[in-house]
Formats: sequence, C-alpha cells, structure tokens
Amino acid sequence: MNFLAHLYLSKNNPNIMIGNFIADHIKGNNYEGFSKEIQQGIFLHRAIDTYTDAHALVRKSKRRLHKRYGHYGGVIIDIFYDYFLAKNWAKYSEIPFDIFTDAVNKMFSEVSDDLPIKSQEFIKYMIAYNLLFNYQFEDGIEKVLNGMNQRTKGKSKMNLAIEDLKELNKEFEEDFMLFFEDLRNFSDQKLKEIKKTL
Repeated sequence: MNFLAHLYLSKNNPNIMIGNFIADHIKGNNYEGFSKEIQQGIFLHRAIDTYTDAHALVRKSKRRLHKRYGHYGGVIIDIFYDYFLAKNWAKYSEIPFDIFTDAVNKMFSEVSDDLPIKSQEFIKYMIAYNLLFNYQFEDGIEKVLNGMNQRTKGKSKMNLAIEDLKELNKEFEEDFMLFFEDLRNFSDQKLKEIKKTL
C-alpha cells in the first residue's frame, strides 16, 4: 500500500502514523533510536507490505496492468489503491478527507526535522503539492505517476499507467474494495499483536 493507506491504518495515533510513514527509509534494526510507538508503526508498515504483496486480489490487480511495467506493477497498484481509498474516504472514516490531510500535513511539518533525510525530503514535496488530498483526483494520480516515471528516468513507463486506470477503473476499484476489507481486519489484529510485543 502507499502513503495514504498506511496513515489511515495507523488508527489516528500520531506516533504510529510517523513510524508507518518513515518505515521505507528505516533499514534493518535502525528503528531502535525511535520511541516505542514509532517502532510499532514501523513494524506495522512492514507487516502491511508483506500481507499486501502476497494477497490474491492485489496479484489479480497487477495482472490487469499492461505488461510493459514489469516489476513496477506493484508500485502502480499501490498508487491506484490510494486513489480509491481517497475517492471512497467517507466509507472508511468519519473525519472529512480535507481535515484529515490538513492535519497530517501539519503534524509532519512539525516533526520533520527529527525524521530521516529521505522522509524530510518527501514531506516537503507532499506538503508543497498537497499530495495526499490530490490522491482523490485522476489528474492528481497522473502527476504522481509522471513523477515516478521521471525518478526512474523513463524506465518504468509509469506515466502510461493512467491509461490502465481509465480503461479498467471499475475493475481496479472492485479489487480494492474487497482487498481493503481484508487489509483493515489484518492491520487491526496485527497492531494489537505488535503492541503486546513492543
């Protein structure tokens, strides 16, 4: 899953949200200098990623994509799923989407200096372009895909994936809706387990 889903699955706990957000920039056991709750967020992120990669519905979504993306297919589906989460936000949260994303931006702007450099760089980008809020729009997703393609120097062809989203929007959304119910249940249970061990 991508950033929005990881933040949503953190149960509005700021420290778990921080850990879940920075986890990709924390290698091995380099989490040990962080607070217990931030560590819980890092472990939750890793568990969510492992669960997602192995899930049959996610694999089904990847097979729907054009073959030109190769191993970048998983990244594309993560981005698509954040789009569907943002678009259907009211089904999953009582907090209005604009209020949630504004609060996230504010929180990360306040704690950014204490986070890994790569996380700090992404936070600046995320806030400057109001990235999370714009996940709900096709043109917002198109900008993200274009940016990812530029980062891979055109190798990923991810800029073309907006065509896949438009062509099979309904099918991808059905995959997401079914998968996200499974993921929410898994994540809730996993977080309880992590809290018992950390």
